[in-house]
Amino acid sequence: MIPRRTFLRQAAIAVSAQSAARAADANSIVVDPKPLFDISPHLYMQFMEPLGATDSSVEASWDYELDDWRKDFVDVVRDLAPGAIRFGGLFSRYYHWREGVGPPARRPWMRNYAWGGHETNRVGTHEFVDFCRRVGAEPFYCVNFLSDGEQRYRTMREGNRTGDAREAADWVSYANDPGNRERKANGAAEPLNLKLWQLGNETSYGNQTFTKSEAIARTIEFATAMKERDRSIHLIGWGDHGREPGLWAADLLKQAGEYLDYVAIHMMGQSPKRPDTVLKGLRYQKEPERAWEELLELSNAVEKRVGELAEAIAATGSSAAIAITEGHLSLSPSNANPILHEWLSAVYHARSLNIYQRHGARVKIATAADFQGNRWTNTAVMLPTPRGKSYLMPVGSIAGLFKTHNGAQGVGMRSTPSGLDIAGSRSAGKVWLHVANVQYRSAVEAGLSVEGMRITGGRVFEIAPEDLREYVNQDQPDVFKPRETALPPGPVPKWRFPAGSVSAVELEVE
Repeated sequence: MIPRRTFLRQAAIAVSAQSAARAADANSIVVDPKPLFDISPHLYMQFMEPLGATDSSVEASWDYELDDWRKDFVDVVRDLAPGAIRFGGLFSRYYHWREGVGPPARRPWMRNYAWGGHETNRVGTHEFVDFCRRVGAEPFYCVNFLSDGEQRYRTMREGNRTGDAREAADWVSYANDPGNRERKANGAAEPLNLKLWQLGNETSYGNQTFTKSEAIARTIEFATAMKERDRSIHLIGWGDHGREPGLWAADLLKQAGEYLDYVAIHMMGQSPKRPDTVLKGLRYQKEPERAWEELLELSNAVEKRVGELAEAIAATGSSAAIAITEGHLSLSPSNANPILHEWLSAVYHARSLNIYQRHGARVKIATAADFQGNRWTNTAVMLPTPRGKSYLMPVGSIAGLFKTHNGAQGVGMRSTPSGLDIAGSRSAGKVWLHVANVQYRSAVEAGLSVEGMRITGGRVFEIAPEDLREYVNQDQPDVFKPRETALPPGPVPKWRFPAGSVSAVELEVE
């Protein structure tokens, strides 16, 4: 029996919620609060890769005077709030992990074959894991997967740079075996407890890498060796398109699915579709509205590719999740287009992140940018060098906003006004909306309602520059810092979403 007072209170709330829903018009955001899936704590991830002479990247993140991570870098990454950080990329094809452990003065320098120059190996396993713990992110590695099949790395003038299954398995033991003597000798008495590991990076790209059948056989070999050392680890296999037609995911899961928890693809190389595109070089500066439209068009490719992979996995009956372990907007000039400093790029980034969250039943790891750098603009964090305050690029500001203000379970929308792209979530007593106004010129005023619930209050965290060509740099590092405003009261509260704005809306409900 429900106490009479409780019954009356619940009835009043239900009547109020029904009245609010009836009051909602075509311009309302109506949320269906039924939980659809759990949102992965690793959904908003980043990846770190030493980029040699191309971009100082990891080296620029290290303070050699203090022999520690740059404090300004650590502080800004806490604002970014990534759920996970991966160490890998093409660098993994020639990286021997033992060169990055032990006394730093004894670590050998290495040539960076893909990106030019040399790397000091000052940042190795212990330093990377320490950084991740400081910023609250789950660390994971992409292992040297027999150089993804590239034979040239066996006979470099510096020696064999290929890593086999034994080397990967030894890394698992080093990180996770409580009694590992090698790790203890290097000053870490307790295990590092690394649970996520990726097998292969862009293994299907190019004609020098593995064939699909070779990659699947090696996946089984590596997975078997690594899980013999720690059966609790979670493995990510490679499943993207490549040198052979179609996604590799289906065949990978049919033959090696018992070993894998995730299937990885990369989401970059989004080339402009219009032959007269303004997204090359500085052409966008003369036609910013058209650039906005083209960037919105590019985000459609993200939706298509995620849907394609989800369908391929579902067709196998596998429960494997999707891991988008690299992804960025790579416009020319190569990864250095200045539009990525400007809010114009926000429409692509916000919609892409919403797509990943709306597909959260399958997508559990995803990134919308490279992580950090001092030259490339397709990064989440920019590192002024040789000194200065690190700051978030527009994609980083959006990722940090969405990750920080988010629920634990995904929910759907009954209706949304034209011009708004929305992903919803909920936790106990709260509903969250990630809202991107994808219109360049028009604001959208919308009522807010949640089916079967009454909104008792709320807040809006909004990034809404008046000029969509506003930019971030070291002179104005906080220009895209979200502004917090209380939601106006009322049975159907309304909010005006400015043109081009990105917002996180927190609704208190009962």
